[in-house]
Amino acid sequence: MENKSHAFWAGLFTIVLLVAIALAGFLFNVDRSVRVPYDLIARTNVTGLFTDAAVRYRGLDVGKVQSIKFDPAHPGQILIRILVDTHAPITHSTFGSLGFQGVTGIAFIQLDDNGRDPTPLASSPKQVAQLPMRPGLLDQLQQRGDVLLRKLEKVTDDVDRLLSPEMAAQLQGTAASLQQAADGVATLTQKIAPAAGMLPGTINQLDRTLASTNQLITSLNRPNGPFETNLNKVGTAAQQAGDALVSINGAVQELSSRVGYDTLPRVNSLAEDVRSAARSVDRAADTFSTSPRSVLFGAPGAAPGPGEAGFKWPAARAAQ
Repeated sequence: MENKSHAFWAGLFTIVLLVAIALAGFLFNVDRSVRVPYDLIARTNVTGLFTDAAVRYRGLDVGKVQSIKFDPAHPGQILIRILVDTHAPITHSTFGSLGFQGVTGIAFIQLDDNGRDPTPLASSPKQVAQLPMRPGLLDQLQQRGDVLLRKLEKVTDDVDRLLSPEMAAQLQGTAASLQQAADGVATLTQKIAPAAGMLPGTINQLDRTLASTNQLITSLNRPNGPFETNLNKVGTAAQQAGDALVSINGAVQELSSRVGYDTLPRVNSLAEDVRSAARSVDRAADTFSTSPRSVLFGAPGAAPGPGEAGFKWPAARAAQ
């Protein structure tokens, strides 16, 4: 009897323990959050996405995937039913994309919002709202794969041309030229070193020269300096020369006045006498050429004019 009682209590304890474990697992696994269904319209691949996959809004868990099926109304289109928490800010500009967890290949739904329309998007089990599904990173890479491959092929060809023997020879020539330039710079540095050593002395000499120049300028700027004194002497000499020019100008004006008022009238009178004598000689020469005897007998008298004694009218010429 005692063995049967011990076995009974052991079996009862085992059954109660199993029921407690099952109840605890059920209580811990029950999801008590209130979620709203949404349908994602996918026209791209959904590789790696399974039921109960996570739904994240900008990295935060807000729900899970309920079902994945084809859209009977639109062939080739996939309907992804997701359950989203009521506190998630789903708006008319919210969209979904396919994300992947590391390198495991397990996909999840990534929700995002571009902010164009912040109006909340209402949804319910009777009238499920729809959200657009945009291509994920892998889909974009697949779509642009041909372009990327062509560009990669072009880059490979460029690298092959860059590593060709001709280009290698040019690079070697360039390297040799750079080495020669470096050697020239080193040689020039060695030649410049003595001049650089003399530079401090040259700078000191230049400082002394500048100091002497400054002293000379200071002495020239003094009111009683040699420069000011010489300028005063030059000004005095210029003033004396101006006075001499004024005196010469007065003498010239006086001489011009004397010539104009005294000498010129006498010259004009002399010229008039010479003209009168020339006219007299001209008349005498004319008389001598007309009547040479007038030199001995004198000039003949003038013929009487009309109304004077002895005047006769000239006889009229006979008609032809």
